[in-house]
Amino acid sequence: MALRLIAEVSAHCDLPCGVYDPAQAKIEAQSVKGCMEKYHGSDDADFKARAVSIKEQRSNMVKEHLWVLWTDYFKPPHFEKYPQLHGLFNEATKLAGAGGTKGSNDVAVADQLLGKIDDIATIFWETKKA
Repeated sequence: MALRLIAEVSAHCDLPCGVYDPAQAKIEAQSVKGCMEKYHGSDDADFKARAVSIKEQRSNMVKEHLWVLWTDYFKPPHFEKYPQLHGLFNEATKLAGAGGTKGSNDVAVADQLLGKIDDIATIFWETKKA
């Protein structure tokens, strides 16, 4: 009897296609912040529950977009030239995680996440010039 393993696998690109942009993470992080603001602006318990659910989903998407950049786009020469890059990605993904926007409704945390993404984007665009 043969054993078959079935797994669902997803990725940004299997080629790799070379189409990377930190704007994808930023758009999701802006959505996270928007959900938090709408959460704080409502007294409707059902609406607030939906805002939290969407915020948590979008926080996961932020992490996924950042991971793709971290693991697929940036290469050893980038990390040598920009030694702070690993730390930025670590901090950003943690800010999008359970200890950050996923587990909090604090708009200031979303702003911190957006700042880290902007820092990553600055380096990303510098590498595109080279």
